[in-house]
Amino acid sequence: MGIRLAERRDLKALAYLLGELAGHPVTEAEAEDRLRFCENSPLDFLYVYEEDGKALGLCAFRIRENIEEVSRFGEVSAIVVHPEARRRGIGRIMMDFMEELAREKQCAGLWLVSGFGREEEAHRFYRDYGFRVTGYRFVKRF
Repeated sequence: MGIRLAERRDLKALAYLLGELAGHPVTEAEAEDRLRFCENSPLDFLYVYEEDGKALGLCAFRIRENIEEVSRFGEVSAIVVHPEARRRGIGRIMMDFMEELAREKQCAGLWLVSGFGREEEAHRFYRDYGFRVTGYRFVKRF
């Protein structure tokens, strides 16, 4: 039981968990692309929470350099728990892990972006963890 860096052997679980996060199916090839991206980035890290050899959670951590205040923050760029394993404290364990990563990497704090449609569950979890809403994300897709 614990958190470790994601590996190729996790691709099936990664695809499932990323699909849960995205709200639509994610292929193993797409999951492998994300894993490869993190492996090649000095600022992005992909982890799984594992129990008895099964990946029950996924979290991604990114170091974000801020120009406006000359600081760095740890970003929770993804977090998801398998539906069958929710409400067992796995999300909090992964958040604690990423908070510790941010501290180790001398970040000023931890932040995340969360979409709409999950206010009842995810947003309450983030607020209970100590996050506060500080703005909105604006997106323009091409």
